[in-house]
Amino acid sequence: MIAATQQIRFLPVQGGRVAVAVTGDGPPLVLVDAWLGHLEHEWEVPEYRAFVTVLAGDHTVIRYDRLGIGLSDPGPAGRDADAGAEAGRLAELLDGLGLGRVALLGLSWGGCVALAFAARYPDRVSGVATVGAMLSGADVAPPALRAAIAGAVRAHWGAGSRLLADVWLPGADAATRDMFAHLQRVSVPPEVAAASLEAVYETDVRPWLADVAAPALVAHRRQDRAVPFASGRDLAAGIPGSRFVPLDGGIHLAWLGDTGQVLDAVLPFLREVGDGEVEDESGAVLTGREREVLRLVAAGLADAEIAARLQLSPHTVHRHVANIRTKLGQPSRAAAVAHAGRLGLI
Repeated sequence: MIAATQQIRFLPVQGGRVAVAVTGDGPPLVLVDAWLGHLEHEWEVPEYRAFVTVLAGDHTVIRYDRLGIGLSDPGPAGRDADAGAEAGRLAELLDGLGLGRVALLGLSWGGCVALAFAARYPDRVSGVATVGAMLSGADVAPPALRAAIAGAVRAHWGAGSRLLADVWLPGADAATRDMFAHLQRVSVPPEVAAASLEAVYETDVRPWLADVAAPALVAHRRQDRAVPFASGRDLAAGIPGSRFVPLDGGIHLAWLGDTGQVLDAVLPFLREVGDGEVEDESGAVLTGREREVLRLVAAGLADAEIAARLQLSPHTVHRHVANIRTKLGQPSRAAAVAHAGRLGLI
């Protein structure tokens, strides 16, 4: 498989500029990553890049660094950055990308953000999948142990990052643990890391779960030491109609260990919900990507402008527009927009 490439841009949200990476083509999939990350350095890790490349075979994968993390501007990456606030910033980010309805894949604490977004913005979510997410930060460890881990991170980020690598990657070789410890340290300074970890420990998604209306899938590894399996099971039980998929293994990071099993669990679900197809009165079916293009055509953007906005080639945009006109049975762009407006498709 040829590795995908990523394009990084910066978008303004309340509080600063967020670094966003776009990879692939197809229905939009937002990959909401764990508590720390760095778009550039993650991409240098072969296992991570391979994981995203597989996802990008079917989707336009959108990744981002939270404010205060990675390439994004300094911001509320500590105690003030709860999952609900992050969901609001994600909505701003999607507005900046010109995206309406998306699928979400949340990894670790990113799953909490994804579920908060699905609860607060139900009309913008076609489906949400999580891997290694928690019901509550209190499930992770007893209070004294949580305080000790955050204290170790704050006092000595080198030792703290290695401690977390041992917890997150049981059984991994020394090189893999060193890679992850380094990735943590280049993502944020120690004080931000400690405050972010404390924010993770304070997370509780139970108030949002009843409002998650989109199809949901929760996957969790049975021997996960970072977030216990029972927390993932209870998370799935709290989401109306969700599917629960137990996975083998104990490595917390979805893109390490048996990634094939993870992808086998989430890809069919994401393919099922990702197209977001809508049928009009004539029986024509528009995919989620076609509706995004149509909304931008309606806003007066030319093909080249749409291509730049959606990180596509002008040829791909021209093909989408031609497909839309054919499906709607309209002779021109303007007629397709008018017809779609009458049908409530935009």
